[in-house]
Amino acid sequence: MSPEHTPRREVVTGVPRAARRRPGHAPARSEISEHTTLGTTYVRSLMRSQLRAALRALGVLVLLVGSLPLLFALPGVLGGWPGSPAPFVWAALGFGVYPVMWLTARWYVRRAERNERDFVRLVEGR
Repeated sequence: MSPEHTPRREVVTGVPRAARRRPGHAPARSEISEHTTLGTTYVRSLMRSQLRAALRALGVLVLLVGSLPLLFALPGVLGGWPGSPAPFVWAALGFGVYPVMWLTARWYVRRAERNERDFVRLVEGR
């Protein structure tokens, strides 16, 4: 073959390095940042799980605090103490209500943090 008939060399290039996907980049993150339907579904899922946890905690607190007037109105419960029912009320609040409220709040915070961790794992693709 003569030099005039040699086939022309073609250069094949790949995707530029700057445009390549970084290792920490996941499709879910771009779906959320671009406000696509799938990204909206991801965020709505997180919001629903957080709302479920909040409603459960609220339900426990409503049952707990809502039952106090009924408990204090029972005549047999308060009949053992002479005078005012103040010692029973303070005992019920101090040893019955506040520890349950604290445990409920602690459960809610842990649940909310776990929901957020799960969401981050989903978004980051881990």
